[in-house]
Amino acid sequence: MRIVEVSSWSVPFPAADPVFRWRDGLPGSAPAGDRGILRISTDTGVSGVALAGRPGSAPVLADLVERVLRPELLGADPLQREYLWHRIWELDRIDEIPLPLLGIVDIALWDLAGRHYGVPAWELMGGFRERIPAYASTVTFGSVDEYLDVADQCLALGYSAIKLHAWGDATRDIELIRALRDHVGAGVSLMYDGSAGFDLPDAIRVGRALSDADYLWYEEPMREFSVNAYAQLSRTVDVPLLVAETSDGAHMNSADFIAAGAATFGVRASAGLRGGLTGSLRTAHLADAFRIRAEVHGGDLPNRHLCMAISNTTYYESLVTSNPVRREACVDADGFVSAPRIPGIGLPAGPAYPDELRQHIADEDANR
Repeated sequence: MRIVEVSSWSVPFPAADPVFRWRDGLPGSAPAGDRGILRISTDTGVSGVALAGRPGSAPVLADLVERVLRPELLGADPLQREYLWHRIWELDRIDEIPLPLLGIVDIALWDLAGRHYGVPAWELMGGFRERIPAYASTVTFGSVDEYLDVADQCLALGYSAIKLHAWGDATRDIELIRALRDHVGAGVSLMYDGSAGFDLPDAIRVGRALSDADYLWYEEPMREFSVNAYAQLSRTVDVPLLVAETSDGAHMNSADFIAAGAATFGVRASAGLRGGLTGSLRTAHLADAFRIRAEVHGGDLPNRHLCMAISNTTYYESLVTSNPVRREACVDADGFVSAPRIPGIGLPAGPAYPDELRQHIADEDANR
């Protein structure tokens, strides 16, 4: 089997409905716009796809395909994912490929391999489980009272844990951290994501409040450029730290956080931010060697497969963007996500794909 075509597509995606916001200082939900899709085709007729889901990804991906990916991939064996993953990292040395695109070839190749063998990608990766609990990962709401109302709705809808994205103001966030614990009681797992809003002194203040309120993990309070700052934070607060989400370098950079003693809960695995599924598997296995977690970041299709494939992740991250709360379609009434059943990975249903890409839609109802 050989790769005979490498192409990119620009597909219009709608805006979030309703629109939502993140912490102070960050833009909110992305507007409507085109997203890029990579397709890798072979001489046997099997092909694989991957979605570049960030705003503005379509022209960046098209340029990358023309200059870098097509010349590199044509004629290659698509089942040699390990070799091709190393080749992309070699090319990154010169091109500095944007972090969310570093793993797009790898994701498309896992999709292709799953279709070739007739199994879902999570099974091809080895497989660990067939269902996993989801946590409700909030966007930023307007007040403490609204967060408490959202939390009640999430628990009623079956979610067993809640992660806060708050305002990025240490004083206000500490008030919310305490109020939510008092409101839901000791039996609900709570987590907090600082969205890189703090410096070290404020990260310590917030971390101490999280320790006192018995939060399960503390995620990305600072930009992940200084491993030393995270090491100091880990020595100062008791709440376990979940680190290495947006830092470049996949498992190599995650190793630095672990070696520094900063990953006291674990590290992030993410198909979109840790070098595709192969980079995430490396990250998860590295973390497992140190007996820490590799929590999967984000709720798209590749990350659903990743959740089913690795042993040391705890939850599926399900974004809650509205009040009234709407439970994500893949989360059942008991708060669990089940493993995908169709071969490969595919594309999310919903957008207006061109006819050439419709065969790749991962609509399980339509494929039964």
